[in-house]
Amino acid sequence: MKNENLYNYILGIADNSLILGQRLGELTGHGPSLETDIACTNISLDLFGQVRSYFQYAGKIAGDGRSEDDIAMLRKEREYKNVLLVEQPNTNFAYTMARQFLFDAYHLAFLKELQKSTDLTLTAIANKCIKEVSYHERFSSDWVRRLGDGTAESKSKMQEAINDLWVYTDELFHQTEADKAVVSEGIGVDVTRLKELYYKYVTEVLTEANLEVPDTNYFQKGGKQGIHTEHLGYILAELQYMQRAYPNMEW
Repeated sequence: MKNENLYNYILGIADNSLILGQRLGELTGHGPSLETDIACTNISLDLFGQVRSYFQYAGKIAGDGRSEDDIAMLRKEREYKNVLLVEQPNTNFAYTMARQFLFDAYHLAFLKELQKSTDLTLTAIANKCIKEVSYHERFSSDWVRRLGDGTAESKSKMQEAINDLWVYTDELFHQTEADKAVVSEGIGVDVTRLKELYYKYVTEVLTEANLEVPDTNYFQKGGKQGIHTEHLGYILAELQYMQRAYPNMEW
């Protein structure tokens, strides 16, 4: 492959949205209210739309005839490069919103920097995606505040969700070898520079929600290297079913 680092870098970005979109899609028809249900489904569709743009570009870079569907559906579990955070289950609505917020805060900051990429295709994708992700972040941060500063039960559930998901946040700022290579070329985003502002902003939101910021130095990692939790296998079994049951099918 001519530019394997760029290909793997794009997969690292797109797989986050792919897996998170699939997680949100599981909630279609199961939201706590009709409005919220539709909002979560629309966010899922936004993420899948972003994924298509990334995978179409990845297919061109691969240059081996693979389509966006092939890249999305026909890889093995260890070939997915998403962070562990996005594959965590929809335990309850608080978990769903906490997971969404912890990713959205990062995703928005990331896209702002990706707009500065010397790769014009990635810049164009970032310019399109940032409008959607700005809404995603407003939606999820608002729910964190509402649940955290709501009833005793909603506060307890949101605090539990933040505590449990916090250990997956540090991985957002780890760099793979592909990341380092494209950053040195002015194409990629140096995510290590986003870390301080990320935690500062997340802390502000949690404080506004009357929630405690978890105090831990222990973090989980491995997703970017293809080492995932047990949850991803179940996600892929559902995601890939149609393509594997009916090979080469097209809509």
